[in-house]
Amino acid sequence: MTDTETRTTHWNGRYRGNAPESLSWVEAAPEISLSLIQRAVGPSWSVLDVGGGASRLPDALLDAGHDDITVLDLSGEALSRSRARLGARADKVNWIVGDVTTWEPARKYDLWHDRAVFHFLTERADREAYAATMCKAMKRGGTAIIMTFAEDGPEKCSGLPVRRYSSDDLTREITSLLHGNLGVGETGRFTHVTPTGGEQRFQYCVFHCMNPSEG
Repeated sequence: MTDTETRTTHWNGRYRGNAPESLSWVEAAPEISLSLIQRAVGPSWSVLDVGGGASRLPDALLDAGHDDITVLDLSGEALSRSRARLGARADKVNWIVGDVTTWEPARKYDLWHDRAVFHFLTERADREAYAATMCKAMKRGGTAIIMTFAEDGPEKCSGLPVRRYSSDDLTREITSLLHGNLGVGETGRFTHVTPTGGEQRFQYCVFHCMNPSEG
């Protein structure tokens, strides 16, 4: 079984066996993500939500008038849950089942949003593959918002090990992976309260792409 197949099986199982609102990483309202996105792009600009799963971010973006939304996730089960929740509005979103480390984007996007995918990439080769996909997917001048567990966040999630970052750590890592083809914007921290009342410390970094592959 390939790494992608192993990851897909794991995440499909997690979503298949649980109601989305019971999962520790699910937010009732993705307020921080929505605020960062709206400060970066307008409603007509393209947004790619990497590892969106059963997140309510597409709902919030549609409510805010965004009309070019793509959600990429390993788990077809998770995306099915989101489609069912959105009902007829699901047709306004482009849903892609794929692994960010192997996916070949067919177009470029104005904004790349990742809440809690990158920290699962504990192997350098997977982080390099993630960065290569991001480089292919983003427009020159585009924005990337990447959120991970902070240095004092959980050491595991969904039974899997994670790699924790401070904002400085993530800035250095992404800058290294993309060979400096980006600028660093806003950074910050926040606390996510899980459905059971637990607290998870997160950090985020906003990057501005200067991708030389985009003419």
